[in-house]
Amino acid sequence: MFFSIIIPLYNRPQEIKELLETLTTQTYTNFEVLVIEDGSVDDAKDIVESFAERLDVHYYVKPNEGQGFARNYGFEKAKGDYFIIFDSDCLIPANYLENVNNYLATHYLDAFGGPDGAHPSFTPIQRAISYSMTSPFTTGGIRGNKRSIGQFHPRSFNMGISRQVWEKTGGFIITRLGEDIELSIRTHTMGFKIGLIPNAMVYHKRRTDFLRFYNQIHFFGRSRINIYKFFPAELKAVHFFPAIVTLGLLLTIILNIIKSPAADLFNFLLAVYVLLIFFHSWMKNKSAKVAFLSIIASFIQLTAYGLGFMQDMWKRVIIKQ
Repeated sequence: MFFSIIIPLYNRPQEIKELLETLTTQTYTNFEVLVIEDGSVDDAKDIVESFAERLDVHYYVKPNEGQGFARNYGFEKAKGDYFIIFDSDCLIPANYLENVNNYLATHYLDAFGGPDGAHPSFTPIQRAISYSMTSPFTTGGIRGNKRSIGQFHPRSFNMGISRQVWEKTGGFIITRLGEDIELSIRTHTMGFKIGLIPNAMVYHKRRTDFLRFYNQIHFFGRSRINIYKFFPAELKAVHFFPAIVTLGLLLTIILNIIKSPAADLFNFLLAVYVLLIFFHSWMKNKSAKVAFLSIIASFIQLTAYGLGFMQDMWKRVIIKQ
């Protein structure tokens, strides 16, 4: 099978260099790479072209329209039987394409997703952020996991679709705010087979500091309401969890300020939750520092998502702005 790897890029030249370096080590080599520069000011033309002797790589520049439509541009240029999408902040293990090719040869899927994790080279903050996005105490551990809620929805940091899926769906119809989930749901409703390839792992850097992480996750919370507007049935009880935690934290603060007797119960529950995160992360990451940072990352993840979710729930659903 011939794969076309499509990578949208916006002002991140150093990230694409690291990603392309990992693609040069793939044990399965029947693939091309398409980098779509989406109206960047700080472009990566020279960096991408420096890989021309090691990769079948193609560099395109287009006006800025967002990552969804940048990927569509790549689909139109791609030659592959199968398209694989990565975010520019991913690192790809050497056996990734071999694992995907072997899996599709025996368990064919029209579209797939894979898990993400933290690379040993990641900073403690990046490892803590990775923990918060995959922990059973924050996201329920369902991202890139067979224990997904309902139909599995591939995410665009690690997502593959067949040429037939692209031709029938037309690719992305929105360019951000949950564009990957919308495409996944629409692909499923058209009768295509979607699934998780467990060993199609990527290392996902995400954001390098907590402020950027907050902004990204706040956007994700808003995205869930955008998906609801397209597919109301896809809003599940689990999606309300970050908002409930956020309101619970606010209530805990208020109860302590007014010195309510109920504050003791809320403080106890909060302390138990913090300890669960700390010791689970410590066992997983083998680092007390990462475990401590995981507490911060987890509360950022929950409150940022919760606030974004409530913001757009109020604006777009309740008062219908």
